[in-house]
Amino acid sequence: MRAAEVDDAAQALLAAWDAAREQATPRLSWPQLSALLVVERAEGINLRGLAGELNMLLSSASRLCDRLVASGMVERVPGRVDRREIALYLTPSSRQLLDELRQTRRQMLAAVLQRMSTGGRAALIRGLTEFAAAANESGNTKSARTA
Repeated sequence: MRAAEVDDAAQALLAAWDAAREQATPRLSWPQLSALLVVERAEGINLRGLAGELNMLLSSASRLCDRLVASGMVERVPGRVDRREIALYLTPSSRQLLDELRQTRRQMLAAVLQRMSTGGRAALIRGLTEFAAAANESGNTKSARTA
């Protein structure tokens, strides 16, 4: 196993993600961005579901949601089945923000990939594809779409 080497190499990938997030979403913290991604993946999720997905206390998720609502990123809508439940949805501005983040990140990654050899790029894609499949198979990752 070469876990230490993968860990070291992953730092460059994580740095690219962080730089893209900073460029595209400077006003959002990582927890806020994570919450937007959960709501995007599970439109209509309730607060309890959001807290569970983010592994945080319900009260913390509620405060996080309050900040996202105040900033116009998420809207609360009474539930369709139980009007006491509050369903969470992205706003058009948060959808645009996530799209811009993905576009920025892909541009940054493309610039790095261009500096790699053709064989290196092919090996990276094969390796990351296999890694993702193995991680999903073992249940170590949630099937989340990333920003």
